[in-house]
Amino acid sequence: MALSPGDTGEEVRQLQRRLGEAGFLPDRGVVKATYCSATAEAVSSFQTDRGLPSTGVCDDDTWHTLLEASWNLGDRALVLRSPNLRGDDVAEIQRVLSRLGFDCGRIDGIFGPLADRALRDFQQNAGLEVDGTCGGSLVDHLRVLSRQTGDGPGIAAIRDLEDLKHGQPLASMKVAIGRFGDVEDLAEPLMAALDDHGAVVIPTEEPTAAAQAAHANLFEAEVFVGLEHVDDTRHRVAYYAVPAFESAGGRSLAHLVERHLRDVIPGVDVVGLRLPILRETKMPAVLVTIGSADDVVDRSARIAEALYLALVAWSR
Repeated sequence: MALSPGDTGEEVRQLQRRLGEAGFLPDRGVVKATYCSATAEAVSSFQTDRGLPSTGVCDDDTWHTLLEASWNLGDRALVLRSPNLRGDDVAEIQRVLSRLGFDCGRIDGIFGPLADRALRDFQQNAGLEVDGTCGGSLVDHLRVLSRQTGDGPGIAAIRDLEDLKHGQPLASMKVAIGRFGDVEDLAEPLMAALDDHGAVVIPTEEPTAAAQAAHANLFEAEVFVGLEHVDDTRHRVAYYAVPAFESAGGRSLAHLVERHLRDVIPGVDVVGLRLPILRETKMPAVLVTIGSADDVVDRSARIAEALYLALVAWSR
């Protein structure tokens, strides 16, 4: 689904309804079933709130995120299934369990095996039936407990910080290199440098972010570095972050990448985002976006070297 200003029809009406239900589109000034300026502003505000690039255009990532935002805890039973359930209700149960000391992994709104295990551990510790299903009275029970847990980071964030403190040598580390578009000028020298240093390089070049993340997860990569070129003058290093959680390892690596790149290309921003590749990967991950500005022409080798040095520093 891709909708942009000027589009009309039932899909636009559905978009406007979803935005209104999420609290981003008041009726005033809205042209119904037309992708008007008010709709574009609402989409942009929603994207900013959800850690997506603020374009004002409703692409597939924005639409799926909007659908997930419609789920509130208690609307449906949460249970491990394939494909995994996704939504704000899943993120809420992850936040509550994490603050109670049951490790769901990162707060990503995906009900996977870690969330299932944490839920079952909670049920066992609470003397409840251990069936791995969150619904009905269990939701009420968790809501009562959640009011007593405060607003701390939760066990998932604490574990992430502890993992970052220990570090490990880059030699023998599994490093996944993701490629989005024509980035061989960056990927090849980076992978060669990592290989020479003894790292286990896992190239991912599947056509979608979800497939690349699945590849990296399957091979149990310990860090993921995604590379992309865009038709823009901006340069960016993104790591996974949502209001209730951010990847400490990803954030640390993102800032090291910016520090090593600043002498090669100017104006590199570090941002926490909820992009699919950062959300789906289970290890610390960054997405390095290099614009097409004149100042990066013929600097690919130096950019790749900066990325390699950032990974060396991060591994220490």
